[in-house]
Amino acid sequence: MSFFRRLAPALLAATILTGSFSTARADEQFFPLQSYRVGPYAAGGTGFFGGFIDYLTLINDRDGGVNGVKLTWAEGETEYEVEKGVEVYQRLKSTPGIAAWNPLSVGIAYAMIDGVTEDRVPLLTVNHGRTDTTDGRVFPYVFPLLLNPYSESSGIVNYIASKEGGAEGLKGKKIVVLYHGSPYGKETIPIYELLAEKFGFELVQIEVPHPGSEQQAQWLQIRRERPDYVVLRGWGVMNPVALTTAQRNGFPVDRIIGNVWSNSEEDALPAGDAAIGYTAITTQASGQEYPVLKEIISGVYDQGKGNLADKNRIGSVYHNLGIVNGILNVEAIRIAQAKFGNRTLTGDEVRWGFEHLQLSPERVKELGAEGLFHSINVTWDNHEGEGYVTFQQWDGKKWNVVSDWIAPDWALLRPIIEASSEAYAREKGIAIRTAADVDTVIGPN
Repeated sequence: MSFFRRLAPALLAATILTGSFSTARADEQFFPLQSYRVGPYAAGGTGFFGGFIDYLTLINDRDGGVNGVKLTWAEGETEYEVEKGVEVYQRLKSTPGIAAWNPLSVGIAYAMIDGVTEDRVPLLTVNHGRTDTTDGRVFPYVFPLLLNPYSESSGIVNYIASKEGGAEGLKGKKIVVLYHGSPYGKETIPIYELLAEKFGFELVQIEVPHPGSEQQAQWLQIRRERPDYVVLRGWGVMNPVALTTAQRNGFPVDRIIGNVWSNSEEDALPAGDAAIGYTAITTQASGQEYPVLKEIISGVYDQGKGNLADKNRIGSVYHNLGIVNGILNVEAIRIAQAKFGNRTLTGDEVRWGFEHLQLSPERVKELGAEGLFHSINVTWDNHEGEGYVTFQQWDGKKWNVVSDWIAPDWALLRPIIEASSEAYAREKGIAIRTAADVDTVIGPN
């Protein structure tokens, strides 16, 4: 697949739009990538898909694939647009040997849910996506791995509470949520309302229209509101603009808490001094000191096979998230192979692998990722895992972890998730799965 790895983004987009892509052989497992390397969200796309591809390359070159099964892929440029993402899906979904879809886009993921369910192929929405897809009883093929939007919101509020001496310290506080004007940004509106009611803080939610390059009116409103904290639920250019506009309006940066898509170097560096002291949630650490990163540098980049154009981005937040996403995909395949055989798996068999994706801290260490991420424990009815997060603070040059791992409030969240998923099941006429359904798997013809 070196041909696809080396294509320039514009040529790659043209290639996929003319329908020219690789077909997986019997000894290959295929990843169709709905990437975005141009447009306002290119920093996220190039980092994430670059890290994902770097990890797949490492597994192929170091291990010969997964138990002899090579990992292959092709990219289709979406520019983070739903219509283009769906077009890539339609063009690639008939390719043999698809392991999973990884669009890194809430809008594209929403548009694919019915299709992947019919196709019986997993859809991964790492750190994002529709929250109630956490409930595998209703959504067997969708996996919001590591963190869903509601558990992220709970983790952020829990972190703010820790800074105020505990949950009681939230009473009477005012929190503004500044959110991206998209399905992704709007996803958490109801959960913040619920958390405000539970903890007794005053809540103001303010929308920033896509792409977020102009926010003066929103920060003037924040200035009038005089909140204790601002939660930045941004994406792309919206994030550095928020930090610089906050500084111009006199809002202290150490009172801004970024969400998981407002936590990258590309969010902080363009803001300059306005970002120093900024804190954001994360599911994985940044940096190159982890053994798996060192292997990618020596085994991939030093061999001229790295996917990032700028080597300075190796170990950045988006790049490391792509690597972690690669680990999760590869380990699900490995787990599924242990049950179904060392061969190209069907999408349904890979689904089974994801529903048994249990990576303990010990296994994470074996994979060279100790400290890079915590662990994950996916089950057939919990497609997120355990939702552990940590918080990092920008010092002007790099991120530094400033908290322990924090868990969401599952006692609060799970009933909400189940109520939403069950309503969806009634609307769509979906039979709710039980544990007895998990091992009903469609294998190869």
